[in-house]
Amino acid sequence: MFDSLGERLSRTMKNIRGQDRITEDNVNNTLREIRIALLESDVALDVVREFIERVKQKAMGGDVMHSITPGQALVKMVNDQLIAIMGGVNESLNLNTQPPAIILIAGLQGAGKTTTVAKLAKWLREKKQKSVMLASSDIYRPAAIEQLRILSNEVNAKFFTNRLDKSPVEIARSAVVEAKLQCTDVIIIDTAGRLHVDNRMMAEIKKIYTAIHPIETLFTVDSMTGQDAANTAQAFNDVLPLTGVILTKMDGDARAGAALSIRYITGKPIKFIGVGERMDALEPFYPDRVVSRILGMGDVVSLVENAQQKIDKDAAEQLASKLKQGKNFDLEDFRTQLRQMEKMGGMSSILEKIPRLNNFSNTPKKQIQANNKELNKLEAIIDSMTQKERKRPNIIKGSRKKRIASGSGMKIQDVNRLLKQFNQMQKMMKKISKRGGMARMLQGLKSHRPMDDGSPFQY
Repeated sequence: MFDSLGERLSRTMKNIRGQDRITEDNVNNTLREIRIALLESDVALDVVREFIERVKQKAMGGDVMHSITPGQALVKMVNDQLIAIMGGVNESLNLNTQPPAIILIAGLQGAGKTTTVAKLAKWLREKKQKSVMLASSDIYRPAAIEQLRILSNEVNAKFFTNRLDKSPVEIARSAVVEAKLQCTDVIIIDTAGRLHVDNRMMAEIKKIYTAIHPIETLFTVDSMTGQDAANTAQAFNDVLPLTGVILTKMDGDARAGAALSIRYITGKPIKFIGVGERMDALEPFYPDRVVSRILGMGDVVSLVENAQQKIDKDAAEQLASKLKQGKNFDLEDFRTQLRQMEKMGGMSSILEKIPRLNNFSNTPKKQIQANNKELNKLEAIIDSMTQKERKRPNIIKGSRKKRIASGSGMKIQDVNRLLKQFNQMQKMMKKISKRGGMARMLQGLKSHRPMDDGSPFQY
């Protein structure tokens, strides 16, 4: 996420961070680099101008020029202004109304709108303990209705079955009545999308809005469309009183143009971001956490929250107890760790949240992403081993490697690579057990203190 912008800004900030003396020249040089990075990331020109002007005014004032650590002060100023451009703080959903709270979802085709409706339902059920009903008013694309019905089953939400001979407004009204009858806390209504903004679409969704009076009207938009996402959101906001935006496909967005432009152009907060295809890949949008990742400072808060939600606590406690007793970390444990990594979004998702990644990992990002795709292959290799081999990896020699490779459909080189990675993980686990466990390791990350060898773990 935001790899392209992040790399450019991280280099620029690294150059200025250690400066003992800040002059007008190096401030201008730094801001020039930031301006180029933002424009290349498809951030709207007005946003870039406003941001640069804000930073320059503050940088040339006393706060930076007379600071004991002026380089650090300038980095903090850039950090603070990026956060301000994106809204400052997370703005949560407003559900403070007599049930059902009505949420209307708008957006263009291809932005992942229907999938986002289901993701939001899952988030409301699991994080807010709300009962949720889903309804689709898209009478133009019957497949959209069937898609939402299937997804509602997947996320354990109620589904309002509508008739195609009714108008979108009638469907929306009927869905709200049904939600009331079933004492549902929240109803989310999906609307028809178009390939582009048109008058018919806008008139229809405005009628739906007037008929049901939603407490939240959210616009879903593909983050990879850059500043066009902000312009499209503004077009909808001119017709509908939007309460917020959901940015989809953020996991594939290397530029950040949409995230940095939407709040400034529309005045509406980004409330959620879609970070993957899974139904649990929807996160509240925290500007400070996003900026921290962009500037290469990681996001340990999100990492810890993700770990608490998705890691099997019983399995983690069993492993901790095993290591505490001095027993070896084996391939059964390694396979469990691979599965835990998959639940947390894979290796790349974990590494991008760790502070100072560039300082303690020489592994190129492309290689990390490639390794991320190899997790299933590694698991297949371990599954092809006998229980004895998984418990005692040191016995895996020539003939055993050949059998394991054949059984998993891999090459002997793949088996050797897995064993090498396992040995690195085993060494890391020994370090963790000596240091007092994972909790202490995460505490070190929070303080930006890497381990003695300069890395949080080896891979």
